[in-house]
Amino acid sequence: MMRIFRQLDEHECVLRAQRGNHAAFSELVARHQDRIYRFLFRLMRSQDDARDLTQETFLRAFQGLPSWRPDASFSTWLFRIARNLAIDLLRRDRHTEFVALEDEAYIVDPGSRPDAALETVQRYRMLEAALARLPVDHREILLLREIEEMSYDDIAAVLDLTLGTVKSRIARARAALLDKMPRSLEEM
Repeated sequence: MMRIFRQLDEHECVLRAQRGNHAAFSELVARHQDRIYRFLFRLMRSQDDARDLTQETFLRAFQGLPSWRPDASFSTWLFRIARNLAIDLLRRDRHTEFVALEDEAYIVDPGSRPDAALETVQRYRMLEAALARLPVDHREILLLREIEEMSYDDIAAVLDLTLGTVKSRIARARAALLDKMPRSLEEM
């Protein structure tokens, strides 16, 4: 039965889920849970919080299905739910600790020279550390644009901003990220 839903486009899956088809909603979860988790993990910097918020995101989405309208894509709607839950938790708990990614999280070309592989891992660590030092509003907009590869229009919908504000915030966030990055590996 689940195989049937893999063939459906997102809109049709949502329509079936709205009519009470739990398998269709399960397919939507399978399609989006990894992206939502990665976004939340990088935003919250906590695996536990990211897992909890990912679950809560899909619970809220399931509860809100009857009122979902296709004026924005389902994935944009999910990211908006996830972002709002994360911001609420950040406000409530004032999270500030940094959880570094494990070494296994870095993808390194096995055919590359050991020194090049080490440099790649170090650059990823520098980027993650610099990203973690950004304010939440800069971090979230960069994650949506650069990691999740969302369009400016989708980011505007997720963050409830105008297109011009999205563009200017991305420019400011990129500049802030560059300021936080060491100029070379020796500065680490």
